[in-house]
Amino acid sequence: MDQLEVTTKETKSPWGAPVLAPAPCSLADVMSEQLARQLHEEGSPFPEIPDTDLDLTCAPEGDTSSDLMLAQMLQMEFDREFDTQLRREEKKFNGDSKVSISFENYRMVHPYEDSDSSEDEVDWQDTRHDPYRADKPTTTPKKGFVGKGKNITTKHDEDICGRKNTARMDNFAPEVQVGDGIGMDLKLSNQVYNALKRHCHTEQRRSARLHEKKEHSTAEQAVDPRTRLLMYKMVNAGILENINGCISTGKESVVFHANGGSFEEKIVPEECVLKVFKTTLNEFKNRDKYIKDDYRFKDRFSKLNPRKIIRLWAEKEMHNLTRIKKSGIPCPEVVILKKHILVMSFIGKDHVPAPKLKDAILSSEDMKKAYYQVLNMMQRLYQDCNLVHADLSEYNMLWHDRQVWFIDVSQSIEPTHPHGLEFLFRDCRNVATFFQKAGVAEALSVFELFNTVSGLQINSNNEADFLAQIEALEKRNEDHVQKSGKKIFMDTSEGSPPQLNTDDDDD
Repeated sequence: MDQLEVTTKETKSPWGAPVLAPAPCSLADVMSEQLARQLHEEGSPFPEIPDTDLDLTCAPEGDTSSDLMLAQMLQMEFDREFDTQLRREEKKFNGDSKVSISFENYRMVHPYEDSDSSEDEVDWQDTRHDPYRADKPTTTPKKGFVGKGKNITTKHDEDICGRKNTARMDNFAPEVQVGDGIGMDLKLSNQVYNALKRHCHTEQRRSARLHEKKEHSTAEQAVDPRTRLLMYKMVNAGILENINGCISTGKESVVFHANGGSFEEKIVPEECVLKVFKTTLNEFKNRDKYIKDDYRFKDRFSKLNPRKIIRLWAEKEMHNLTRIKKSGIPCPEVVILKKHILVMSFIGKDHVPAPKLKDAILSSEDMKKAYYQVLNMMQRLYQDCNLVHADLSEYNMLWHDRQVWFIDVSQSIEPTHPHGLEFLFRDCRNVATFFQKAGVAEALSVFELFNTVSGLQINSNNEADFLAQIEALEKRNEDHVQKSGKKIFMDTSEGSPPQLNTDDDDD
C-alpha cells in the first residue's frame, strides 16, 4: 500500500466528557516521528525517565485504574500543601501565647501520606497524639479503690492525690505559670494546692477590679475611655479647637484647659476649661447630702445609680452657675454640658489660671477690697440667687483682674434645704477666719457675718448655742413641711431669699 492511514476509535473518557478523535495521519509522518525520538535518545547523556503520562485515547474501553491513581496522587499533593499552609496559619495565630488554638480538625490527613512522609515534616504539636506528652494520672474507679488485699489503693492515697492536684493546675488562669509538673512527676499536697487555688482566684478578682477601675473611672490626671471619647467628639464637632492639659485636680473633678471653637452660632470663649467630674465615688462619698434633699433633684436622685448621679451633679453645677451669672456675680460662664463634662469659660489669661484667694499675694488694700467683695457677693448669692454656696472658702475663690470670682458651686443648695443654714454658717466661719488671719481689721465675726448675710437675728456669742438655734430653726421648718407641706420661710420680696416667719407657732 502506498499510504496507510491510522485511525483510532472514539473512546469513552473516565472524566465524563467525550474526547474527540485525533485527525488521521500518514505512515510516513509516524515513521519520521519515531526516528527523531530514537536519535534524541542516542544523543542524550542521561537516561530518560520513562514517561508515566497516560494516553487516555489509546487505553482500552473501561480501563480507568491509571486515571484513578493519578487523581489520588494529585489529591494527596493538594492535601500536603493545604496541611503545610494550615500549620503556618496556626503558628502565626497562636504566636507565643501559652494557650494555643489547634486547627487539627481542619487538616486533610490522607491515607497515602504516611508512606513517604519524612520525620522532619511532622509537627507533634499539631497532632492528636503527642508521644512526648506525659500521661495524666489515671482516675480512681467509682468504687474508690483499686487492688485487693494488702495491695489495695484508695483514692486518698498521698501519691495519687498529689499527681491529681498537679494535673488540676492546668485549669488555672492562663497568666499563671504552672510549668510541666506532670512531666516532673510533681506531687502537690491538698494544702498546697488549695493555697495556690485561692491565690489564683484572689489575683483574678484583683485584676478584674483594676481593669474595671481603669476602664470605668477617672484617675488623678487621666480619664477613662468613655470620657476621652466625649472629649474627642467635642473637638471633632468644632466646639473646641484642642485640649491642652490638666490644670487642676480635686476631690470631685479634674479640670483641663482647652481652646474654644464655635457651637451653633454661639460664641465660645477663646480659652475654656473642661471640668470632668470623677466617676469614682471613693474620694467624695458624701455627695448625697447636698443633692437628695434639694427639691430640684429630689425625685430624680432616688431613681439613679451611682454612675448617673455624677451626671446629675454636673447638671446641678450648670444650673447653679447659670443662676449666679444672671445675678451678675462673677463666676465662670457655662458653654455646654455633655454628660459628666462641663465646659466653662476660663478664669485666667494665656493658659495661666487665676490664683486662688489663698495663694494670691495681695496688699492690705487689695485684701480689704477682696473682703468687701466677698461680703457683697455672699449677700447677693443668698438674697438674689436664693443659694448657699455650702463649700465657700479661700480655696473656691479666685483672684482675677482685681476681682473675686466664685467657683465650684456644684454642691450649692437653697436656704430651704434641711441643712441650708448649717452650711451657710460653715461658709461664714471659713470666710471670717481667713480674712481675720489676713489682717483685715474690718472683718466681721462669724456670728455677725451670718446675721448680715442671712438677715436673721440670732443673738448669741457662743458657737454651740448659735448652732443649736440654727438647728432648731431647721427642725421647725422640717416639721412644718411634713405637716402642712409648706415652708415656714416666706419670701419678703420677689427673687429674695426665704426669710423665717417668727410669728408662726408650732401646732
